[in-house]
Amino acid sequence: MYKSEPIFLQPTYHERIWGGQKLKKEFCYDIPYQKTGEVWAISAHPNGPSIISNGPLAGKSLADAWHEHGELFNKMELKTTEYPLLVKILDAAEYLSVQVHPNDEFARKVENVPYGKTECWYVLSAEEGAELIIGHHATSQEQLKELVEQGKWKHLLRTIKVKAGDFVYVPSGTIHAIGAGIVILETQQSSDITYRVYDYDRKDAAGNSRKLHFEQSLQVTKVPHEDVYIEQTQVIKEGLVEKKLVEERYFSVYHWRLSGKSTSRLEKDFLQVSVIEGQARLTIANQSFKINKGDHFLLPYGIQEYCLEGNAECIVSHS
Repeated sequence: MYKSEPIFLQPTYHERIWGGQKLKKEFCYDIPYQKTGEVWAISAHPNGPSIISNGPLAGKSLADAWHEHGELFNKMELKTTEYPLLVKILDAAEYLSVQVHPNDEFARKVENVPYGKTECWYVLSAEEGAELIIGHHATSQEQLKELVEQGKWKHLLRTIKVKAGDFVYVPSGTIHAIGAGIVILETQQSSDITYRVYDYDRKDAAGNSRKLHFEQSLQVTKVPHEDVYIEQTQVIKEGLVEKKLVEERYFSVYHWRLSGKSTSRLEKDFLQVSVIEGQARLTIANQSFKINKGDHFLLPYGIQEYCLEGNAECIVSHS
């Protein structure tokens, strides 16, 4: 019965002007594009829904499961009409555009979509010297507008160096960009709204510049920028070290390091699991499933207890 087994998902792939080939090398994904920028790994978003690959729901999309089998997610208690989260892996061979995302209120009022976009990044790999843009130096809306209009990006933008294993929380209203040479796993609200502030004067394959969104960006950017302090905690269980990366209103995200055998009860409505290293065996109600690096699956509401055995790392999240 599907309520007592995991839901494995086939991702969708997205070509991006800044994408590359690392997702093939690092995860053995059969990527379809020379510049594959994003794997939408756990998604019910209409722009790239994941397809279920096992059990009675095989062939259906995650969106179908959400709308037709809400009991898998304890949907009535979540009190939301749309699946709330989206998990991606991004390969930034070049800088992403400098961008900002709206909050829920702005997204509903202006874009007529249910969610804005707060997100977070777990750095899977980073070339030496790689950096991110996160935040800005403007102290007022007037100064922000002036620096944007004059293109004084070095004066405006804040950068930080990153390495594998770093974690970055990006609330809506934060100007940001992932830098070249970085692969991240992103957990976010289920939204595809991006307001571009700057795109390095790049041209697409047709020779056109991508659209910028100065007006919307200025409206939604928080001024002044404030870094958000995230208190991270760690719990050591038998066979498993669980590090809580963030816990806030939209999602909670954890890093699991499995080394042996660990049995747990499912205490949340459902869990999203992405295997980022190694391999293991997942056992639920006498059914056993092999999981490998690059796999993505859900533990639905009907599961009471599950066992993991092996050596693996996972990023795990729930709403």
